[in-house]
Amino acid sequence: MADMHNSDVPTPAPIRRVDYRPPDWLVPDIALDFDLDPAATQVRASLSVTRNGVHDRPLRLDGDGLVPLRVSVDGRELTQAEWTMEAGTLVIPLTGEAHEIDTLVEIAPEGNSKLMGLYASGGLLCTQCEAEGFRRITFFPDRPDILSRYRVRMTADKARLPILLSNGDPVAAGDLPGGRHWAEWRDPFPKPCYLFALVAGDLACNADRFVTMSGREVALGIWVKASDLPRTAHAMKALKAAMAWDERVYGREYDLDVFNIVAVADFNFGAMENKGLNIFNSRYILADPETATDIDYDGVEGVVAHEYFHNWSGNRVTCRDWFQLSLKEGFTVFRDQNFSADMGSHAVKRIEDVRILRAGQFQEDSGPLAHPVRPESYMEISNFYTATIYNKGAELIRMMALMLGPERFRAGTDLYFERHDGDAATCEDFVACMEEGGDIDLTQFRLWYAQAGTPHVKATLAHDGTTGIAELTLEQSLAATPGQPDKAPMAIPLRVALFDPVRRSHGGDTMLMLTEPVQTFAFEGFAAPPILSINRGFSAPVIVDTDRSQGDLAFLSAHDDDPFARYEAMQQLMVHMLVGAVAGQAGDEAAVIAAIRHVATDPMLDPAFVAEAIRLPSEAYLGDQMPVVDPDAIHAAREGLQARIGAALEPLWRDIHARTRAGSFALTPAAKGARKLRNTALAYLVASGATDGDAIAFAQFDRADNMTERQAALAILANGDSDERVAALDIFYNRYANDPLVLDKWFQTQALAGHPDTVAQVEELARHKDFTLANPNRARALYSAFAANQWAFHHASGEGYRLVADAIIALDRLNPQTAARLVPPLGRWQRFDAMRAEKMRTQLARILAQPGLSRDVTEQAGKSLE
Repeated sequence: MADMHNSDVPTPAPIRRVDYRPPDWLVPDIALDFDLDPAATQVRASLSVTRNGVHDRPLRLDGDGLVPLRVSVDGRELTQAEWTMEAGTLVIPLTGEAHEIDTLVEIAPEGNSKLMGLYASGGLLCTQCEAEGFRRITFFPDRPDILSRYRVRMTADKARLPILLSNGDPVAAGDLPGGRHWAEWRDPFPKPCYLFALVAGDLACNADRFVTMSGREVALGIWVKASDLPRTAHAMKALKAAMAWDERVYGREYDLDVFNIVAVADFNFGAMENKGLNIFNSRYILADPETATDIDYDGVEGVVAHEYFHNWSGNRVTCRDWFQLSLKEGFTVFRDQNFSADMGSHAVKRIEDVRILRAGQFQEDSGPLAHPVRPESYMEISNFYTATIYNKGAELIRMMALMLGPERFRAGTDLYFERHDGDAATCEDFVACMEEGGDIDLTQFRLWYAQAGTPHVKATLAHDGTTGIAELTLEQSLAATPGQPDKAPMAIPLRVALFDPVRRSHGGDTMLMLTEPVQTFAFEGFAAPPILSINRGFSAPVIVDTDRSQGDLAFLSAHDDDPFARYEAMQQLMVHMLVGAVAGQAGDEAAVIAAIRHVATDPMLDPAFVAEAIRLPSEAYLGDQMPVVDPDAIHAAREGLQARIGAALEPLWRDIHARTRAGSFALTPAAKGARKLRNTALAYLVASGATDGDAIAFAQFDRADNMTERQAALAILANGDSDERVAALDIFYNRYANDPLVLDKWFQTQALAGHPDTVAQVEELARHKDFTLANPNRARALYSAFAANQWAFHHASGEGYRLVADAIIALDRLNPQTAARLVPPLGRWQRFDAMRAEKMRTQLARILAQPGLSRDVTEQAGKSLE
């Protein structure tokens, strides 16, 4: 597809893992002096550099958009003839083994729309340096295996920027003439430059303290605009809970005297784990019942924990190079998932995590952007902050934890933290510690890091009535992915149980290790054919194909004692019904309705689990089960089944909706589960076509004392054409027009709506006075949500593709990282019919033809067309 690329822009050369070479120069210490001003900030950097090994190579300091105003070596200012610039890199020939390098640059934070480096956001100055943003602040060897101790001094106008924060601990501060002031911070722990952070602005602090397990007192601060202080209590509670959990579960104690968090409105990511100064997207800090849903509350808790856990799994032990990104992210996602499970429901959390994995990572694995958990090459590292690195990476850690067991896994992590504290490590280092600490051979398991794609496991159960032996045959396969045509068999841990259908019980879990292309396992003592429960707890991130009947699935949906397996049986019942309907086959709809009734009326089940189990699979997930996705047929089949379930069980939905209404808001697991089930019941009730359905939904919207019930009712109404829909959208907008985070929900709800005119409505919303591409949250609220709306995005006209392509082109000029994250939905063209595929390809080609296209988007769009 080279002819589709813009001929004026050379394709970026890939960076390859095999080419890794240790750094030529190390930087043990760095002192930074910032003269802060939104329009023109001067940065003086003093680097102590030492030659690493025997060589005569010059010092190379990365820069992006920087112009050196002064360069000095050992106190002597160099002439311009004594240094050179090579594609943004400052090159200084040096003799000797150690030197002091001083540089001075000037940058303009308020003009930095990429939101990488030092930039302005809502009156604040703040930084984002992962992965390669530090080179936009000052000249430095910007790679994660160079660990330095930082001293940071900031001077600024005191009235405009009264709070000055950086990494580590504060050591001094004072006033200066002319209404200015200064502050100095020092971080005693060597860290890579991607963990550098600075924030300056007019901020208020929610202050608290935490006493560590050794008795040290840590000052905690969450810094926000003064008006947002009341919405920070949940984040502070989550932080203290995470600190205590990491001590209890992993033995990891916080190591500085201060831990600060700052919330900013403009942020490319969810948050950043900078040492001692975490910078957060405000959506993952601010929460109260009026403005945040239960999902938002859970998000705050999980992300606060995730970034805190990075203090050890990412900061104290960091990555040797960016190919090892999952070393910190996969491990830390696993840690935050387990923390969240301990804070709430293990069963529901596991279901939620698997749903996210399937919706994002499984699709990634089956498309043109598939890559291993440890990639072999990249053009732009920001494109590898993916579901594969994070979510699949977490599943790899989970499989190792399952194979080792709790005690041996803890021994392995203790060894990892002890051996590599202060190191820039690799994924191989982590696996080696699991082997040594857990006394296990993980040679074959390493393939999970090297091979892309989601394994398929075909399970066939045979029974011999004479001998009472049941034989389970497992056959694994892994399809070709870009650059990897041939795959070796994986080591797959599968938890299984065989149910006696008469006794409605089983003899216990068994963990099978599937290591060969085909293996057969025998089980004795079954007079009658048993029923297979497989991949219990989702023990491996695989797609399991079985020959289980609808009757088997109905049995498991009623009797399986593994919550995930029970949920999965319910989902498979619905999937078989809906995929069959798309293919024109009649299914046993009565069995589906009976299974839903059984689960929904079981008083022993957690309401949150019930809500998960009885909800229909998403249209995108249904598409993933088909060889060619048919968005229109899937939408019609799903809407039709939901309506019939709604009508058949209408009295049940009315009863659930009425009895789950709480007298007042609470954030307990029980209250959250009741709200989730109430909203599910409302969706079925409205879908039933009941004449008062829209009125009931509007009443919930109007009377709700919390955002969870209000937004759910709004989303249900947004799918239809009722007067209540128009009124609710108008009321919601007017009520929250001045709250950016809640207004994002207004845009997102409409972009996700199953409304026939969603494409036109999204185009209109893009022209709304409150819409802007400059804020990543707002851009994602509209366009990322719309691209996830399978029926609307894949409208046969192709207008959905054009809308997203227009957004990518416009965004690329402002913020290439945000733009690049919109490309993958267009890259799934091979999964759709020829007409839609051609329209998607046309838009990808149009994107690639744009002059001056960023590396971020060039890589994503180019690979998507291959």
